[in-house]
This record gives sequence, structure tokens and C-alpha cells, in this order.
Amino acid sequence: MTGPIVVVLLLLAAVTLLGVIGTVVVVVRDGRGRVPAERSDRPWMAGNLPSVPYSLWRF
Repeated sequence: MTGPIVVVLLLLAAVTLLGVIGTVVVVVRDGRGRVPAERSDRPWMAGNLPSVPYSLWRF
């Protein structure tokens, strides 16, 4: 009776290990948050209309 339980636990451990390794690989490849480069020129203004949304402004 313990033979099938051990096999199931080993399969579950293998699947879990593959899932953890896959998650780490995906996070290292793309999950570090690629930050766009800062613009060196100032945004233009036309009266009260900015060139970028107000939510992106840093005062």
C-alpha cells in the first residue's frame, strides 16, 4: 500500500520542482521590470495642455 503513495508523492514533488524552476526562469528573463529610459528634454506645453498625461508627471 505504501508503494503507490510513494510514487504519487515523488511525482508531485517532481511537478512542484519543475513549477518552481519554471517560475524562477520566467521571473529572471522578463520579470525584473524593464524601466523605460528617462527623457532628457523637457515636455512641451501648449497653454494648459501637457505633452504627457498628468499621471506621469513628477513634480
